[in-house]
Amino acid sequence: MTTIYHNPRCSKSRSTLELLQQHHTQPDVVLYLETPPTAVELERIVQQLGRPVTDIVRFGEDIAEELGLSKEDNRSVKDWCALIAAHPILLERPIVVNHHGARIGRPPEIVLEILS
Repeated sequence: MTTIYHNPRCSKSRSTLELLQQHHTQPDVVLYLETPPTAVELERIVQQLGRPVTDIVRFGEDIAEELGLSKEDNRSVKDWCALIAAHPILLERPIVVNHHGARIGRPPEIVLEILS
């Protein structure tokens, strides 16, 4: 099963979903602003990405500025994930996850690495 954490208002997210469909993959689409992933789900995604947790944070969002967030914060993965779960607008998009791993679809083509 392939899952895409998707925001239909985002052009990169729409392009990634279209690319998956072009490659005969019908992902489970999670509209994360309506149905946010839990902190535990986010921790699992970060582990699958194999990248720093701050790579899934949208620091350009107003709420990030209001909360004074920066990549230099010394929060734990658990704390970052709890924060994102509480404010899902902070989640970078799109993120595609399957049993091969996870990729942030920026650029969209990078998600092809985990399709087989």
